[in-house]
Amino acid sequence: MRKEENSKNWNAVKTNDSWAIFKIMGEFVNGYEKMSRIGPCVSIFGSARTKPDHKYYKLAESIAKKITEHGYGVITGGGPGIMEAGNKGAHLAGGTSVGLNITLPFEQHDNPYIDSDKSIDFDYFFVRKVMFVKYSQGFVVMPGGFGTLDEFFEAFTLIQTRKIDKFPLILVGTKFWGGLVQWIKTTLLEENNNISPGDLDLMHVVDTEDEVLHILDNFYNKTKHSPNF
Repeated sequence: MRKEENSKNWNAVKTNDSWAIFKIMGEFVNGYEKMSRIGPCVSIFGSARTKPDHKYYKLAESIAKKITEHGYGVITGGGPGIMEAGNKGAHLAGGTSVGLNITLPFEQHDNPYIDSDKSIDFDYFFVRKVMFVKYSQGFVVMPGGFGTLDEFFEAFTLIQTRKIDKFPLILVGTKFWGGLVQWIKTTLLEENNNISPGDLDLMHVVDTEDEVLHILDNFYNKTKHSPNF
């Protein structure tokens, strides 16, 4: 009897998986249609838990404002914390402010600084990450947790393996990121030879909005803005 029940449950899972394809396709179509109209943008990542009075919130807002004043829009995950700071900076500068929102049981809710026609909701993390990577001209990575690391290393891997075109990956906060960068250099590169020396050139570690803008401008003085794959 249990074997028959397990078989029925397994068949139900397979049926649900098949129908889920259409929902996934719908998220891709909706995302592509809206994102293809936004123009050159830079994604800003970081913790959803960072409060407005924190130095990294204020720095993210300042970075977003400055890069928006230089012709870039801003894309964030649409939620609170650093994401809100990024959208707020773009909004205050009168620039494009995009929010790629994800449905979560905690933490996530839309922030009020996203352009009303550029707020997009996703159920699937992997669809959302495709939108970040495809339509961003650079990643500005503020201090954050597992989600921030996931987004950074996803882009790093895709550039390293040449699945997408190279674009700036900028870690902001040498004190926060220093330990990780040192571990990459010593453990991954020097001790285990798990990466190539040139891979380290794919990322930059900075502390100020001027440094962020300098890296972006230097890169795009030689490269045209375009979708990444």
